Amino acid sequence: MVASKTAKAAIGTLRVHGPDSRGIVAACSQVLSQAGCEIINSEQWSDHKAMSPHFFQRFQFKYCPSTSSQFQSTDQSLAKLCSEFRLNHELNWRSRKQRVGIMVSKYDHCLWELLLRHRERELDCEIPVVVSNHRHLEHVADTFQIPFHFVPISPENRIEQESEQLKLLQQIYNVDVIVLARYMQVLSSQFLDQFDRKIINIHHSFLPAFSGRRPYHRAFERGVKLIGATAHYTTEQLDDGPIIDQDVIRVSHRDEVGDLIRKGRILERNVLVSAIQAHLDDRIIVYGDKCVVFGD
Repeated sequence: MVASKTAKAAIGTLRVHGPDSRGIVAACSQVLSQAGCEIINSEQWSDHKAMSPHFFQRFQFKYCPSTSSQFQSTDQSLAKLCSEFRLNHELNWRSRKQRVGIMVSKYDHCLWELLLRHRERELDCEIPVVVSNHRHLEHVADTFQIPFHFVPISPENRIEQESEQLKLLQQIYNVDVIVLARYMQVLSSQFLDQFDRKIINIHHSFLPAFSGRRPYHRAFERGVKLIGATAHYTTEQLDDGPIIDQDVIRVSHRDEVGDLIRKGRILERNVLVSAIQAHLDDRIIVYGDKCVVFGD
């Protein structure tokens, strides 16, 4: 299959992981080549500390979108190959941008960061909706002309209101991934099941210490010397899902509570953006309780 010289090449990704064995890289490369794909980046890693060595690989490739009739046959060839090698695989032709739904409460720093980065085309996605359990940040969404939906949550109406949130995110706005940009509600297992490994959360890195309210105040009282931020996939275990990205910064006795909060929010913004970019670029493979994150 020869790509047209006039057609603009598109970029796709293939991620595979499973038991390590000889010939995986060559076999995957051959399938992509036979489909007319040009591999432009490849990264692999083997976990030899596991009970049996586990292999991880990410391919990034160029292809001609005019050859879409070959998509199905390529998918079938990869499925057959991965069955033989006992591999899990995800092939993404990236024929459209992923749609990211944002959920927020009252803190605005992550929301501003995401919408500004998106406006500057630093996030390769669409952001069709912001959902919140408070009205405080509606003006932020309005600034970027993004629909804002207020869905109040209480212990009495949680089940009904989560159904309303899911209706918005799944049926009306058709989102692929959800970002909890400091959304201060615990999501039910029923909600999480609808977006398995597709909900990204951000929080401070004091956990399991200083959980709950006012963590920076309690960290200040204990005289911490490092503060940080963690982005992870959300699971039923609160703030304990597979970690995508983290960062830290040193603080000292000279820093007041306000300094810790300001520095922590800078970290939260940057770490959240980094995690979202890794997800959108298909650079993450979730393996057990952790993430393998390939370079950008």
